[in-house]
Amino acid sequence: MGRLVTKHTSSKSVAFIIVASFFISLVPLHPVRVHADELTPRSLTNTNSFTDADDVTYRAEFTIATAGPLGSISVMFCSNTPLVDQPCDPPVGFDASNVLLGTQLGEVGFSLYSGSTSNVIILTRPPQPASATNVTYDLTKIHNPSVSGPLFARILTYASSDGTGQPIDTGGMALYIHPSVDITAEVPPYLTFCLGENISGVDCSTATEPFSDMGNFSPNLTSAAQHQVVIATNAPDGYSMWATGTSMTSGGNVLVPMTGGTSVKGTSQFGINLRANTIPVIGQNSAGPGVAAVTPNYAQPNHFRFNSGDMLATAPVPDDYRKYTISYVVNIPAGQPGGVYSATLTYVCLANF
Repeated sequence: MGRLVTKHTSSKSVAFIIVASFFISLVPLHPVRVHADELTPRSLTNTNSFTDADDVTYRAEFTIATAGPLGSISVMFCSNTPLVDQPCDPPVGFDASNVLLGTQLGEVGFSLYSGSTSNVIILTRPPQPASATNVTYDLTKIHNPSVSGPLFARILTYASSDGTGQPIDTGGMALYIHPSVDITAEVPPYLTFCLGENISGVDCSTATEPFSDMGNFSPNLTSAAQHQVVIATNAPDGYSMWATGTSMTSGGNVLVPMTGGTSVKGTSQFGINLRANTIPVIGQNSAGPGVAAVTPNYAQPNHFRFNSGDMLATAPVPDDYRKYTISYVVNIPAGQPGGVYSATLTYVCLANF
């Protein structure tokens, strides 16, 4: 404002002195900022949290805070911070270039925007009204970072269809990528083979002594006995079992080895097979979780044979426990010389590597 002051002098002259004061009021100008609402609650989970894991699914779940037009959702992966107003450093090794959109719940109708990058996934749809509701989106076929440590994610919603413009709602999250764990183990090759007069189930620890006493021979009686064996292997080509030895003998007296016929009382016979028989009643069919098979010459019920070196059973692939019952039959004629008759048989089982 201005003031007018009059001053009188001795010469009666009048001087006019104008004193003016100016006041300028400065009003600070603040930039106008639009604050996005926060997505609460929100979460991000993955199906694999190890470094360099491939084909990982990330599930984003959150509640839309602001009702109104919604055309796109951006999911941004960063290595440095979850804060949406800070620069985003792409995580080393992280790759969402081949991402696919799976489950959509809540606000739906989205597809993948072509402008998505290896670490920024944009879901797009024509803008349409959205309500404040819970939503879920599955992002699949993602490759995890190659470096362990925190992995940050930012979710931003937009009215536009291409993730541009002022965000409507935002939220940041963090999860942890763990170092890859390599677990190695070696399964050594094995062959399990046990023999006894009797074995409970396929438990080799229950095998009884490997001897059989056939009692007294008689022309009117077929004498019979049995042994049982259990075999299992992880050998790539399975296993084979043979029998070697001689027929029943007493000194120079030998019972005739059978060549595949039936048991006939009153004749000289010694034979074996690996089946359940009814004439005589002796033996059992092979049993257990394995699938190995008896060779044809020893697999016909009521037919017996013995030839040293014959293969009795075989498996062409790795096989689980299998139990075989080996039946022996002896017949003698009326004129068979007396004596103590015995036979020693050796059973050999080899894994096929």
